Amino acid sequence: MTPDNIKAALIEELQIIAPEIDPASVDPDDDLREGYEIDSIDFLTFISAINQRLGIDVPEADYPHMTSIDQATAYLDARLKDAA
Repeated sequence: MTPDNIKAALIEELQIIAPEIDPASVDPDDDLREGYEIDSIDFLTFISAINQRLGIDVPEADYPHMTSIDQATAYLDARLKDAA
């Protein structure tokens, strides 16, 4: 899976929890929780969806690596490479 595929998956999952978000307007550097008004429950739902979709467990200690689309992409890309 390429970083572009990961980024697309993240944006798709973001849209599921926040359907009002226009994917074309997503700034990959924006803080997900503040920039898109995602509360803690929605953030956990997002993390869980990513876990199921990509097969990567994101421990709570690593949540700071998931604060933006770009950070999450880099983190998940590294985790996928480590798993391979």
